[in-house]
Amino acid sequence: MAAPSVVKIIPDRSVILICDLQTRFKAAVSHFDKVVTTVNKMIKIAKVCGVPVIVTEQNSRALGHTVPEVDLESLGFLHLATVEKSLFSMCTAEVSNYLKQHNFKSIIVMGIEAHICVLISCLDLLSQGYDVHLVADGVSSVNKEEIPYALERMRQAGVIIGTSESIAFQLQLDSAMPNFKLFASTIKEEKERTKDVLQTLLPLKTAL
Repeated sequence: MAAPSVVKIIPDRSVILICDLQTRFKAAVSHFDKVVTTVNKMIKIAKVCGVPVIVTEQNSRALGHTVPEVDLESLGFLHLATVEKSLFSMCTAEVSNYLKQHNFKSIIVMGIEAHICVLISCLDLLSQGYDVHLVADGVSSVNKEEIPYALERMRQAGVIIGTSESIAFQLQLDSAMPNFKLFASTIKEEKERTKDVLQTLLPLKTAL
């Protein structure tokens, strides 16, 4: 019998997708600020490791644009696009074209809401043949009770669920690389914020 395949992050074929962190959701989504904290941590990791980022916005005319607290500007050329969508899935034609053009394989997903746009996006990405990695401390929903069921549904479908720090180290891979000092400094800088987010968000996600 063949051994089960192991899905690993491929750093040079990775992209981060940030789903719908928009102004109208800020007051409604459970612990929105903690999700933003994790997203900004992963933006720092993206800069250290050279990982591109794509952002989506759901019906921005009604729901507003990405909150200014998300530090997209610092990404420079690594911010490939902010894509407007009406689909609940992030897999619009424009996003799908970016994924194909850049030959991405490992898709790292964060954002809101866990049980709607994030879940539907992850299922679509899986169906298109991508390896999908969800940042567990980087998602939420209006009703926090939805979150563990969403994570379990995604896990059952084949999404790999990890924490921001675990995924960061999978992107870095090697302490001998020239960027490791900066990487280690970033992890240290984020240590207390990471602890706070984990203690706030992950107890809500017990269906793992």
